Amino acid sequence: MDWPKGGVRAKRERVSASMRRRRRTCALDPGKVRVGVAIDDELGAMAHPRGTLDGRDVEGLVRALRALADDEDVGRFVVGLPLDMKGGEGQAALEARALAQRIADGTGRLVELWDERLTTVQAQRELASANVRGRKARAHIDEAAACAILQSWMDAHGHDRAR
Repeated sequence: MDWPKGGVRAKRERVSASMRRRRRTCALDPGKVRVGVAIDDELGAMAHPRGTLDGRDVEGLVRALRALADDEDVGRFVVGLPLDMKGGEGQAALEARALAQRIADGTGRLVELWDERLTTVQAQRELASANVRGRKARAHIDEAAACAILQSWMDAHGHDRAR
């Protein structure tokens, strides 16, 4: 169909672009044994814990993340980058970068690295303030750290992180 010159076609494209559904963001707190997972809500305002995945099997991890991305319409992964207190990168940061690349390649989604300094400390404090301690706290620390990473990322990106 030929569109008439003028604003009709452009206006129609603007409406469809503005009505496009926002894709979700998923944050990961990578570890050698467990990878904490958090995902934002439909509005992109709050991070919610989604448990942990096995960090020892990278292939299985990528498959699980691909399935999560498909099921939850995840358009972006935010992977915690463990920097030292001066901002330098050690072996753990190199491993996080390699994991981020594997996730990008295996899921076809955008992957961002995000400074995760002190997120585990923050997660421990939040769990303690909710009277979650000991074994129960250890079971939830990774997903709580992923929530802290995602919330930090969302707070820094404001409302224009949606698409």
